[in-house]
Amino acid sequence: MERGPLRLKGSGGAPGAGKRRKKKKKAKDKAQIVSSKKQEEEKQHGLDKRTPAQVAFEKMQEKRQMERILKKASKTHKQRVEDFNRHLDTLSEHYDIPKVSWTK
Repeated sequence: MERGPLRLKGSGGAPGAGKRRKKKKKAKDKAQIVSSKKQEEEKQHGLDKRTPAQVAFEKMQEKRQMERILKKASKTHKQRVEDFNRHLDTLSEHYDIPKVSWTK
């Protein structure tokens, strides 16, 4: 009984191998997209059933989120690392990891 060569998944041995299929969107993602579109439409048509406090809360949430994004985008990674190192230099040595040696 002779067997053929070993065929791996990525090799061109099998017909149709190497073709990639597009991932299908999950129903959950579609539901979120549809619900967000409905909320936007309700806002535009004046069918908004939120209280004024809820509207103000959401506006403040969006404002704070934008501030956080702008704050994070203002510095490069290199600048953040330098600031962190400066902070570590100011700490006392009390926070250093003590050396533990079994020989001395």
